[in-house]
Amino acid sequence: MSKTNFLLEALQEFERKVVEAAKSNLAKKNDSGDLNKSIKSEVKVMPNSIRVFFDMKAYGWFQDQGVKGIKSGSSLSDFSYKSKGGKRGLKGMPPPKAFLKWSKRKGIKGRDAKTGRFITDRSLTFLLARSIFFKGIKASMFFTKPFEKQYQKLPDELIEKYGLDMENLLVSIIDESLKNK
Repeated sequence: MSKTNFLLEALQEFERKVVEAAKSNLAKKNDSGDLNKSIKSEVKVMPNSIRVFFDMKAYGWFQDQGVKGIKSGSSLSDFSYKSKGGKRGLKGMPPPKAFLKWSKRKGIKGRDAKTGRFITDRSLTFLLARSIFFKGIKASMFFTKPFEKQYQKLPDELIEKYGLDMENLLVSIIDESLKNK
């Protein structure tokens, strides 16, 4: 078997298992399935290199790595709401309308603390978005854990000969995916 075939087969197995495990992790969360369906991967053979590419909806990377809120929280990739611009800064509060379907699917109904009356969906989604803006999003690592596990299983020969660095590879995959959004 040629070196290129060995490398290609090892990387195709790696990307297939990472995607399979990430999708399995998401399925356990019992969400809508939109993010699960969006996870894609590809091994591209180019004249001087072979590239492994993973992609998903942008919010998937934020769920995986976490986002630091303006008052608390942490992120594995320095994603934050506090930062104004910069490489990984998210400007402003998440859009409240992004939580409408989620809150309905989960059966969440907000109540006014003083009167006990139900609040409108618009008020509820604003409060959810504001809470996430302040507290951030906890890292779920639904993608990172399978990535690291499968990376450890890559043949030592592959890692040594091609100088793969897991941390740099994961960061470049995230950056490339977000750049295309």
